[in-house]
Amino acid sequence: MLYDSFLEKHSIGNREKLHHILAWIKKIGDKTSAFEQYFRNEAQIADARALSPIGKEKSPVFIQIDDNGKNEIVANNLRLYCMRANARVVFLFNGDIKTASKAQNCPNVKSHFLLANKLTKLLTEAFETGDIRWINNYSEIEVDDDFRLEWD
Repeated sequence: MLYDSFLEKHSIGNREKLHHILAWIKKIGDKTSAFEQYFRNEAQIADARALSPIGKEKSPVFIQIDDNGKNEIVANNLRLYCMRANARVVFLFNGDIKTASKAQNCPNVKSHFLLANKLTKLLTEAFETGDIRWINNYSEIEVDDDFRLEWD
């Protein structure tokens, strides 16, 4: 539901930036794996991450037309917050356009950043207690039908 909201919101106003994030998801899912270097470290209280990766030169790159009408490789400021559980499993949350140097100071992404950290903490705890279990060589998860993430 969080990821669906992200897709819905950014498929209109930020289509090119969203397509860049989706290209990274496709690369991670189809060609490589969810290597740590593909994610931004967004940890505050837990090991939350974000796409797109640090480094505008990493392929697939984000290309924007500059003031002279030429293609220019630039950093994508759209953030999709997530939890990298392992090299095969990534939980996708939500995000927005980052307009400040720190997520905590950005009115657009602050709530997504905080929620990603809280969800990552809760999911990590659920793995530790066995409420979420790994199956198929750590490539899938299993939960009981009545499992719910709860916080204060």
